Amino acid sequence: MVGSIDNRNRNVYLNGTMQNNNGLEEKLDELRTFLGKTNSDPLRIVGVGAGAWGSVFAALLQDSYGQFRDKVQIRIWRRAGRAIDRATAERLFEVINSREDVLRRLIRRCAYLKYVEARLGDRTLYADEILKDGFCLNMIDTPLCPLKVVTNLQEAVWDADIVVNGLPSTETREVFEEISKYWKERITVPIIISLAKGIEAALEPVPHLITPTQMIKRATGTPIENILYLGGPNIASEIYNKEYANARLCGAEKWRKPLAKFLRQPHFIVWDNSDLVTHEVMGGLKNVYAIGAGMVAALTKESATSKSVYFAHCTSEMIFITHLLSEEPERLAGPLLADTYVTLLKGRNAWYGQMIAKGELSRDMGDSISGKGMIQSLMINNINANPWPLSVQGVSAVGAFYELLSQSSLNVLHPEENKPVAPVQLCPILKTLYKILITGEQSPQAILEALRDETLNDPRERIEIAQSHVFYRPSLLGQP
Repeated sequence: MVGSIDNRNRNVYLNGTMQNNNGLEEKLDELRTFLGKTNSDPLRIVGVGAGAWGSVFAALLQDSYGQFRDKVQIRIWRRAGRAIDRATAERLFEVINSREDVLRRLIRRCAYLKYVEARLGDRTLYADEILKDGFCLNMIDTPLCPLKVVTNLQEAVWDADIVVNGLPSTETREVFEEISKYWKERITVPIIISLAKGIEAALEPVPHLITPTQMIKRATGTPIENILYLGGPNIASEIYNKEYANARLCGAEKWRKPLAKFLRQPHFIVWDNSDLVTHEVMGGLKNVYAIGAGMVAALTKESATSKSVYFAHCTSEMIFITHLLSEEPERLAGPLLADTYVTLLKGRNAWYGQMIAKGELSRDMGDSISGKGMIQSLMINNINANPWPLSVQGVSAVGAFYELLSQSSLNVLHPEENKPVAPVQLCPILKTLYKILITGEQSPQAILEALRDETLNDPRERIEIAQSHVFYRPSLLGQP
């Protein structure tokens, strides 16, 4: 950590900026006491996974609390061996030289020369290597503070008090099953904060969703009251650049209240909520419709009217789906719309939709995009069959929700035809995205045709249908 502390006014200079530390040590001491830490035992926080959000989260903690080295240890784990291509190295070099504070920091650390060599093609850089200098591979344009990086998973997690899951949902189960091997001799139960938004859909024994917190519980045996979810509305790079942002910490009251206070900063307001699983599902659902928003923006050259019409239809479908998932869906309206709005404005999934519509990406290129990381997806997994291959090929979130909501066991009464239909039949945008992204039956242009279909009902009517009928299916979230 670079910086000097002025004990007279409790200010610290970090990463070229000045932060006021009034109250930080007190908040840290309060959490340490709550966790029963002794004076000689530091609070150990580890991030697992170093994507954009995972890296920013660890860097936020390091920026705020890293100065109290005798009281807290903050580190992040990522797999070793991910090489950076020359084009990325060249871009990284440009970013370094455009930021005097970063340039000076690297020179002081005797680390600048390796970036010169990488720019010339004389050296290969690795993702874990640059992360130690404060550069996230999925967010090259936003330099972070230097981080303590560990590439051995056992070393990273075996004694951690707080583990932050920054993995894609498709990797969460596998990695936490590995972690569980290192926790067999633990006396205390760790706290886990999951940042993952993707989810899995299972069809047996009944159609239901599996969220990352549930995956972690099953993999490690950690009680669900010790597992929390942190979601938006926010954009990772904006948070680290000290732009105003919000987050919502969901889970049991015992931990979410003190952790929300610990995480809260003047520019990063952390709310808390008891509804864990439904907020996780909503975090994945809005990514589905963000892809379509990107398509509409690209196809209409950012037409404000077309984007607003799409927003009306996609939010009405999401509200309809919340009535299937939640007994009290009105409590989700604000968080869902806020998180959806920011994702449509500046999210990776909206970017992906734009690139698909422009023909610059193919739906067969998969979920992992160079420079963007994992486009959050869902995997559909029939317990009696193999995982659906679209978890690897293409963006599978659309496919998973489509398959889940196509099940006849979830039938609802069609308001006009007065007959039972699968819920997906009341979601025309979702159906269109499925035909574009999954089956390839239609081109991206179909999303505009769906919006301009003269038989398409006012989206207000879908909301009224949802509000006037009892659609709630507790089994969808694994409830009895």
